[in-house]
Amino acid sequence: MSHRVAATAGVYALLADGSTVQIRAAAAGDFAAVKAMHEAMSPDNAYLRFFSTSRTAAEREARRVTREPRADHAALLALYGAEVVGVASYEVVPSSGGKTAEVAFAVADTMHHRGIAMLLLEHLVSLARARRIESFTAETLSENISMLHVFSDAGLAARSARAEGVVTITIPLPADDTGKQLEDYLDTVALRERSANVASLRPVFDPKSVAVVGASRRRGTVGRSVLDNIRTCGYQGQLYAVNPNASQIGGVPCFPDVASLPETPELALLAVPPLAVPDVAEACGARGVRGLVVFTTGIGTAESADLLAICRRHGMRLIGPNCFGIAVPGIGLDATFAAAHPAAGTAGLVMQSGGIGFAMVDHLSRLGIGISSFASVGSKLDVSSNDMLMWWEQDGQTKLAVLYIESVGNPRKFARTARRVGARLPVLTVHAGRSEAGQQTAASPTAAIATSLVSREALFEQAGIIATPGFGELVEATALLAAQPPPVGRSVAIVSNVGGAGVLAADACTDLGLAVHHPRGQLKRKLHALVPGGGVVAGPVDTTATVSRDDFRQVLELIAADEDVDALIALVLPTGATGDLVAAIQEADVSITLTAVILNQTEAVRLLDAKNGKAPAYGYPEAAAGALARAARYGEWRSAPHTPVPGFSDVDAAGARAVIRGFLAHAPDGGWLPPADVTALLRLYGIPLVSETEARTITGGTEVIIGVQDDQMFGPLVVFGLGGVATEVLADHAARLAPLTETDADTLINSIRSAPLLHGHRGSAAADIPALRDVLMRVSRLADDLPEVTELDLNPVIARQLGAVAVDARIRVTPEVPQDPFLRRLRLTCRPRSRPD
Repeated sequence: MSHRVAATAGVYALLADGSTVQIRAAAAGDFAAVKAMHEAMSPDNAYLRFFSTSRTAAEREARRVTREPRADHAALLALYGAEVVGVASYEVVPSSGGKTAEVAFAVADTMHHRGIAMLLLEHLVSLARARRIESFTAETLSENISMLHVFSDAGLAARSARAEGVVTITIPLPADDTGKQLEDYLDTVALRERSANVASLRPVFDPKSVAVVGASRRRGTVGRSVLDNIRTCGYQGQLYAVNPNASQIGGVPCFPDVASLPETPELALLAVPPLAVPDVAEACGARGVRGLVVFTTGIGTAESADLLAICRRHGMRLIGPNCFGIAVPGIGLDATFAAAHPAAGTAGLVMQSGGIGFAMVDHLSRLGIGISSFASVGSKLDVSSNDMLMWWEQDGQTKLAVLYIESVGNPRKFARTARRVGARLPVLTVHAGRSEAGQQTAASPTAAIATSLVSREALFEQAGIIATPGFGELVEATALLAAQPPPVGRSVAIVSNVGGAGVLAADACTDLGLAVHHPRGQLKRKLHALVPGGGVVAGPVDTTATVSRDDFRQVLELIAADEDVDALIALVLPTGATGDLVAAIQEADVSITLTAVILNQTEAVRLLDAKNGKAPAYGYPEAAAGALARAARYGEWRSAPHTPVPGFSDVDAAGARAVIRGFLAHAPDGGWLPPADVTALLRLYGIPLVSETEARTITGGTEVIIGVQDDQMFGPLVVFGLGGVATEVLADHAARLAPLTETDADTLINSIRSAPLLHGHRGSAAADIPALRDVLMRVSRLADDLPEVTELDLNPVIARQLGAVAVDARIRVTPEVPQDPFLRRLRLTCRPRSRPD
């Protein structure tokens, strides 16, 4: 017998096996369902939960859990379909001053070992942290091994004490200012999320059976093209068509509806009219389908919400709608309506634009790089770039990831995922929609600097994502990183049989921040012996047009062996006066990053068979330099020490929150803090601010601006640049997303054009860089701790030989909208919905 549950909103999240549950607050209307779950427990499990087999325990627990929520009490439910399958709660310990809460968990007998208790614990931690609870306690029997594992494996610094068969657990909750403790916890949660996400995507990207719903007998339609592509690509799983007007289509067995299929397909591909999509999706969910790909276009906002709600209720992952499909060439699955099958290979592709995706697939197939898996996500209601990055991280096939994304649903989680994945394989994207990032009327210099594009660029740079301005550059950079390792430095040697081309390559490299290598000493003498008269060996090396194939090869090998060289560009124009110089490039024994430029080739880029693998060959020097520069920046990012977000023992975050609460109590809509509150807030974070009297006589040093602009999507953006009256005139500034590490702060300082002024330009005194770094990280910490701070200006900050001090400061605050960007949850917030008995 099922029991009615309350119509309370919540979120959906994935369990360890990839199935979906709803997590929401308990309500009075849930009493019967909660009581029934506890009554259904076996005597052994009831004893483990209640330390007794009392017949009244279930009712007492249900009343406790479903009573009106208050500041000292919270309870969460996990629902699988309409059934309550898990309960978690906390009660604040009265003697703790609101700082400690006792927690309790229960999971239905039928749902053990699927990660429900762990998921509920994570949500309970998020809720408690938002309410400033500092620790959890729990008591469990020593034989309750499963619950002990939940506490020990959560990623929290749990402590335990045993006495008379009872284990008392104490769990300090990570605060925003605990640095490594919080990072370690978020890393552990992220790994659980990846595991659950991968399990949920397996029926989509490795399905054992597929049904094409809406497959037509008429060629040239989307449904028929998809069916034919799967059939002819070599898919070995079971394939079905669904069409009420046919018994078979193209030799594929056909059935009138999903319910009539002889087995439940793991993946359903929908090519049906917009009005039919919800009913077909509901039929798929009722049949037990695990994944949907919806090709249909023209689905409105309300209908899209209904479609996603159906997928959530039935635990189906969704690609689309308005998409071009998916492909996994390695298993023969081409569930797209492309004109040609993609080649199997090592590049993972996720594209919001299906057309761009098809074009990229064609390029990578032509280059011989091939595709590990491809997803055209279209409207991106569910499966997104985050999901695909996690899939590629573990699939054992993907060597680089390529993204075309016009929006990021959860930028902070995306950045964390991309940073982790990027440490293992290159992640590339293109800056799409740059012209749409308009400037709005600014309330301050910081607001004028901060735009959505700036936030996105900061996210890409901090996460190590290789971003290009256009599609062509994306293809060129992908070709290099698919074939060659990223350079370990920025020193590039250039060898050419056309002097002018070498000059152009050198100019392009210099413009992009690469250092052109200049041979010297013994290397220079050896090169002189190989290069014909009239050649140049000073760098770039000009071998002249009459160089022989063997000599050109030896030149390349000699230069590549120099320990000062990180990458090599070999430029050639085949002529009748030389040997086959392209073959010389292919034969050269080069262990560093190698690129070629073949000035008369028709392709923008192709891959050559080289002695140590493949090497990209470009049609223009500028293309090779651009690809190398992007690869070098990625190599630097990957090899740089990833320092943790620092904690500051002298920061008084609680005191700062009290200042903000006091202001909002009198100004509930927010506004600019009065000067006294600004001064107090900065001092509580150890940020130096001169007094009004001192400001009149302060002198010397370099004026910079340090600011914060809250981006509703991306979070706090820390802005740094040349300050004072020059801020807007020179527009010399850079930005990074909070929280900053030491590496982020140093990168920020060195990113502006005026950085030489800070390091001592032409004999002038250098600024105190450690002090400037400290101010940046403290401002970042303030912004990350205090989400109410939506704008902050320190302008100017005087960076002197000893110390850095703010001369003027403004801070604007607004009421906090609580959110946890790292909480495990799927994209849809549930609509309140009650189910009949």
